[in-house]
Amino acid sequence: MSYLSATGMRGGYGGVDILQGCDITADKGEIVVIVGPNGAGKSTAMKAIFGMIDLREGDVRLGDKSITNLSPQDRVKEGMAMVPQTDNIFTSMTVQENLEMGAFLRRDDIYATMEHIFDLFPILKDKRHQAAGELSGGQRQQVAVGRALMTQPDVLMLDEPTAGVSPIVMDELFDRILEVRKTGIAILMVEQNARQALEIADKGYVLVTGENRFTDTGAALLANPDVRRSFLGG
Repeated sequence: MSYLSATGMRGGYGGVDILQGCDITADKGEIVVIVGPNGAGKSTAMKAIFGMIDLREGDVRLGDKSITNLSPQDRVKEGMAMVPQTDNIFTSMTVQENLEMGAFLRRDDIYATMEHIFDLFPILKDKRHQAAGELSGGQRQQVAVGRALMTQPDVLMLDEPTAGVSPIVMDELFDRILEVRKTGIAILMVEQNARQALEIADKGYVLVTGENRFTDTGAALLANPDVRRSFLGG
């Protein structure tokens, strides 16, 4: 059984089901990518897994524990962290203050974790006393990921982490995500840059209208002619 298991998810907004019974699973030390066309339910699935929308049907589990009825804050306590696509940093605070805010639930020494994040994102150490709002888009995303990692999660969820950044910055962010995976964290990521995301994915899900259309390894999905033709531009 996978460490994170979301099965039979059905739900959405205002009584309209965006998710039509989809399943998403991820194990520790694994990068799992959710791709699909606009309106497929990718971000909705992430929000459902993190408890930001209520499910009408389905179950979300961490290990052998159901977390389906827990609030997002309680899911953080259970070991989940999510980086939303927008509004994911405190722009008026310094880089270091943003990281400290990520550790608001902890009562132990947080600075060893912070040094680990500075090793992962060296530019943040150089700019630790600079206001986060003054950073480039890619550097802001590094702050957002770093702040999530300050909770010491078992599951890191990233909603469109490369949205609006240049191809060079996207490659750098993906390199850092690969480094995070080495720590044994399960990484669940929604990405519009499907081809590049599947290149680093251990497992990929293609969602269409809230349903699982294809599920396989990242390499197998990249090689699948139906996936390439329909979702990857040939």
